[in-house]
Amino acid sequence: MSIQAHNSLEKEIEDSLETKKRLFIGLITATSISVCLILLVIWLIPYVGLHNIHPLAPWILGGIVAVGIGFVIWASLGLILNILLKRPVLFSRNLRGISIKLFLPLMTIVGRLLSIPKQKTRASFIKVNNELVLSENLKYAPHKILMLMPHCLQYSLCSRRLTYNVYNCKRCGECNIAGLLELSEDYGVHMALATGGTIARRIVVNIRPRLIIAVACERDLSSGIQDAYPIPVYGVLNDRPQGPCLDTRVALEHVRLALDKFVEKKSVEN
Repeated sequence: MSIQAHNSLEKEIEDSLETKKRLFIGLITATSISVCLILLVIWLIPYVGLHNIHPLAPWILGGIVAVGIGFVIWASLGLILNILLKRPVLFSRNLRGISIKLFLPLMTIVGRLLSIPKQKTRASFIKVNNELVLSENLKYAPHKILMLMPHCLQYSLCSRRLTYNVYNCKRCGECNIAGLLELSEDYGVHMALATGGTIARRIVVNIRPRLIIAVACERDLSSGIQDAYPIPVYGVLNDRPQGPCLDTRVALEHVRLALDKFVEKKSVEN
């Protein structure tokens, strides 16, 4: 692949995901404002009753609420600046965990109230998670990287069983598995197929990667990112020409771009 084509593909991917990034920023802002308002209400509602317990009680609760509001503002502002500047700011290296454990569930609720489909919310979360993983600017030895693929990428009429050993693939070209295997061999990284979350977790425990490049739909990717934390997961969305969970596809060049971003080049060259 030429450098010009490589750069063109990267720009195409970036342009196509800008909407998801803006949606995430909008949702994270709405979520933060909602949480701050809830904290204020928690302080205001029992104000009179707390005063009867002790004159300082309302102010102690107010201090706790203020700390909570400050934390929410710091976390959301740090995330937004990290997204825009593409580097950690405001001591925000741990914000990926906050985004995964706290903001995604809350954003889903806020998105539902605003009539935003779950799929769009999850897609925006995956995009921002990828940005946060990239902002750490880390490279990994090939044997520390796992390419985790969904079983639905395999041709539905294929008689080979690949979930226990993906190298049983006969590489007929009916699906993307052959191309993905070539990538894993070219870069020297692990590759595995999973039929669901339980199998995926078992694979991760056995291989113990330091980074996962995962292909899946929005739902499975977002839940997989949560399950794998603190292991960073870089997500690549699959294509579903036959609908969900049947003969899905993935753009191999998107996976190659992800490998280029994270695999130590000297290891690949050797």
